[in-house]
Order: sequence, then structure tokens, then C-alpha cells
Amino acid sequence: MTQSFRLENIGLINRDKKLSFKFNGKSYYGYEGDTLASALIANGVHLVGRSFKYHRPRGFFGAGVDEPYAIVQLYRNGETEPNIKATEQELFEGLEAKSVNCWPSVNFDIGAINNFLKIFLPAGFYYKTFMWPKSFLV
Repeated sequence: MTQSFRLENIGLINRDKKLSFKFNGKSYYGYEGDTLASALIANGVHLVGRSFKYHRPRGFFGAGVDEPYAIVQLYRNGETEPNIKATEQELFEGLEAKSVNCWPSVNFDIGAINNFLKIFLPAGFYYKTFMWPKSFLV
């Protein structure tokens, strides 16, 4: 597979060392110095997960710690680590990651039906719900 979205010879990426990884069971490759996010973008993957409540599609929005949406679950050596930002995870050989908040897959998510039913679903928890008059707190 060609990496048509990759910029050539820019940044701190070592293009002499190719690394293979899996995302949602499909094999891709990137280079030493890539983050999971940059390798996915270079491979043309833009849909990374789904929102928690309505299961709306989520891709890449920011970079580094500022990324609010590109959350994945990592698997390594029989262990798993949830809620990892793809923009902070450095690529390594054999990395396995999966999308979160979707079933059976990120491209076809049964939970996305919530998006069509949102008019019937009440708003989520509001922080002001349990604020009482000050006279009750004294």
C-alpha cells in the first residue's frame, strides 16, 4: 500500500527503519519516529473512533496532548491499555491498536443509531444538576 498522504523527507522520521503495526486488525506500516496518528494519516486512515454518547465518527483534530478525539486501545504482550491518544503514542514494531466506542467496527457501528434518536434522549449529566441554594449547604 502506498502512503499517498505522507510528506517526503520532512521532520524527525527515520525513513530507513520501516515498522509494521496493526489498527483494527489490518496491517499497516510506518517509520521510526512516527506517532500512531501520523502513521495512520500517512496510510489514509482518517476515522479512528466514535463519540461516547451518540457514536458520531471521530478522527484527528489536534496534535499531541491537545488531541480530544483520537483515542485508541493498545495491545502488547497479552496486556491492554485503554484510552491512549494516538497523537502521543510513538510507533513501535508490532504495535496493535483498536478503535474505542464502536461495535462491531468503527466503519459500521450499531451504536450510531443513537444519533438518529437524539431528539428522544435527554441531555447528559449537567454539572449544575445538584447545586442547591446556599441556604441548604450551611
